[in-house]
Amino acid sequence: MASTVLEATRAKHEDMERLERLAVRELQREPANARDRLYQSHRVRHMLDLVISTSGKLVEIYEDKDNARKDEISNHLSSPVQAEIFPKFYDRLKEIRDYHRRNHSARFVSATDDFEELLKEEPAIEFTGEEAFGRYLDLHELYNEFINSKFGTPMEYSAYVGTFSHVEKMAQNLKTSRQYREYLEHNLEYLTSFLYRTEPLQDIEKIFAKLESEFEEQWTNGEVPGWESKDPEKESAQESVIDLDYYTTVEELVELGPEKLKEALAAHGLKSGGTVQQRAERLFLLKHTPLEQLDRKHFAKGSHSSVSNATSNGNNFKDNLKKEIALMEVKMRRLCELLDEIIVRTKENAEKKLTLTYEEMEAEREEEEVQADSESDDEDQQIYNPLKLPMGWDGKPIPYWLYKLHGLGQEFKCEICGNHSYWGRRAYERHFKEWRHQHGMRCLGIPNTKNFNEITSIQEAKELWEKIQQRQGLNKWRPDLEEEYEDQEGNIYNKKTYTDLQRQGLI
Repeated sequence: MASTVLEATRAKHEDMERLERLAVRELQREPANARDRLYQSHRVRHMLDLVISTSGKLVEIYEDKDNARKDEISNHLSSPVQAEIFPKFYDRLKEIRDYHRRNHSARFVSATDDFEELLKEEPAIEFTGEEAFGRYLDLHELYNEFINSKFGTPMEYSAYVGTFSHVEKMAQNLKTSRQYREYLEHNLEYLTSFLYRTEPLQDIEKIFAKLESEFEEQWTNGEVPGWESKDPEKESAQESVIDLDYYTTVEELVELGPEKLKEALAAHGLKSGGTVQQRAERLFLLKHTPLEQLDRKHFAKGSHSSVSNATSNGNNFKDNLKKEIALMEVKMRRLCELLDEIIVRTKENAEKKLTLTYEEMEAEREEEEVQADSESDDEDQQIYNPLKLPMGWDGKPIPYWLYKLHGLGQEFKCEICGNHSYWGRRAYERHFKEWRHQHGMRCLGIPNTKNFNEITSIQEAKELWEKIQQRQGLNKWRPDLEEEYEDQEGNIYNKKTYTDLQRQGLI
C-alpha cells in the first residue's frame, strides 16, 4: 500500500513516531554496567540517525519537485465539482478494502517488529587493548610523533598525557610548521573518534560550530590563548631574524655575524652579498626607511618589482595559516575538557604501569578479560547493593572500605555551581577547576583564581573579590603621595606638599 505518495508519507511519519518511542523506552531502562550503558547510547544514536534520514526523505516528499504529490491529491482527493469529491473518496476506499480482502496477511505486517530488533542488537564498537573499552586513551602514536618532532621535547608518556592539551604554552614560531599542523590534525581525528565511540549522544558538530563562532570574535580581538599578539609590527619583529629596534649603530649589527645578516636581508628581499660591514649598513637602512621607499639598487634581482605584492600575499597566507592552526588548538582544548576525567584516569594508569612488572601487567590484563567475559552472564542477575554504594567501572558496587577511604558519603554543595552536589573530598576539590564552577564564576564576573578555592558561597566570593580589588587599589602607584621632590636645601617632600609650598612662595 506504500506505492502511493500519500501512503509513503504516512508510513514515514509512523516510522518516526515508533523510533522516537523506542528511543525513549531504551533511555528509561537502567543499564546493568558500563558496557551495557555504552551499548545503550549507541543504539539510541542509531535510532536518532534513522529519524534524521527519514525526516530528510519526508522533506523531499513535501518539496514535491516532480509534482507527484500534487498530482495525486488533485486526482484522488480534490475535484473542481463538489459533487464528484465523495464518489472519488468511496472509490478509493473500495480499492483499499479489496486489497486487504485479497491479502489477509497485509493487515498484520508492521514495521514495529523490525524496529524492536534494534533494541536487541549489540553495536560493533572497536577499541584497542590500551583503551580498555573506553576507560583510557591510547596516545602512544601521538606521543611518539610529539617526541620525534622539532617542536616536541623528550618526556615520559605519563607526563605527556597530562600536558598534551596545553598547546597554548608552546612558542608561536614552532606552531607554523607543517609538521605541527599534521600533529594537530592527528590529535583532533583521534579525540573526535574516541569521543564518538564513548559518548555517541554528544553532538560534536554542534559543539564545533559554536566554538567557531566564538573563535572568530576572539581572533579579531586577539584573545585566543597562545595567539594574543595580533600587532603586525610585533609579529614581523618576531618572525624576522633581527629586530632593528634593539640596535642603534651599524657596529652593533656587525657583531651578529655574516649568516644572521644574510638571512635577515634575504627575508626582506634585499641583496645579501658583500662584506659583513656592507650587509650591516644595507640592513640598517630599514631602521629609518620603509622597505617600499628604498633605492632599487639595494634589492636582489626581480625582488623590487614584486616586493609589495609578495609581502602582502605572504602576510595574508601566514595569517590564514595561523588562524587555522589556532582554531584546531581551540577545538582540541574543548575535546580535552569533555574528556577530562578519562585523561586523568589515563595518566594515573600510565603512572601505575611504571611500578608494575611484566608479569603483573599480564595478570591484570587477563583479569580484565575474565571480568569482561563474565559481564554478559551477570547482566541478568540482580545486583545486591543495600548500602547504595557507587558503581565501579565494572558495573558492580565498589568495596565499602574504598567508599569510606575516599569519603564518598560526604556531600559538598556549591552555590556557585547552582547548588550542585559533589560526593567525596576528591571530587569536591577537583570541581574548582571544572567547567561548571568556571562558568559560575564567569557569570559573577570574578576570575577563577587560587584565591577562591574552597569558596562555594556567592556572597563570600563577592566579598573576597571586593577586598582583593581594594587591596590592589592600595598597592597602585599614587604620584601625589609617593612621588618625591627635593628643594634647594635638600628637604624631601611628596608632590602634593611640594606643589602647595611652591604656590605659597615658601620654596
